[in-house]
Amino acid sequence: MSAEYLLTSIVVILLPGTGVIYTLAYGLSKGWQASVLAAFGCTLGILPHIAASIAGLAALLHTSALAFQIVKYLGVAYLLYMAWGILREGGSLEVSERSASVSGIKVIVNGFLLNILNPKLSLFFLAFLPQFVPAAAPNATASMLVLAATFMALTFIVFVGYGAFASATRRYVISKPRVMLWLRRGFAGAFGLLGLRLALAER
Repeated sequence: MSAEYLLTSIVVILLPGTGVIYTLAYGLSKGWQASVLAAFGCTLGILPHIAASIAGLAALLHTSALAFQIVKYLGVAYLLYMAWGILREGGSLEVSERSASVSGIKVIVNGFLLNILNPKLSLFFLAFLPQFVPAAAPNATASMLVLAATFMALTFIVFVGYGAFASATRRYVISKPRVMLWLRRGFAGAFGLLGLRLALAER
């Protein structure tokens, strides 16, 4: 495994996307443990895309406009649903000292769905992973699985870091009602913009 692959993967993972925003939101609203669960759910959501890329199923999304559009708009709808869930009073991501507890399974499932309903991820792995498999590799599939597992491990580590930062600032945020309000609006707006960006995405 090359240093170039590790560096490229870290840069890609660090870029703010749905998983980063989701993990940050839970770190602020529910604390450290919830942010770890959010990071875990988002990391699990990468698995189907990697499997699809290795199996060649991602090519279907690339060649079939209907398949791509169906997955894309399901993802858009879910992102807008998440934006509404953050924005409304008493939502699961409400930031307060006594905010209602939320099921760990729900946190993981929501993170999983956020990533699995993004068809661009499958196309990303279809284009990304093969570039780092040596032409003379005796088993290309095994090499891609190792690269994919490394990408997932790096994703989890980076997201946990984001969550730790968010949970560390939680007490400050809770003591500032206006900051809480604008953070909720900011996270909701971010999910809305990500939904819009996905809606406008081409294959």
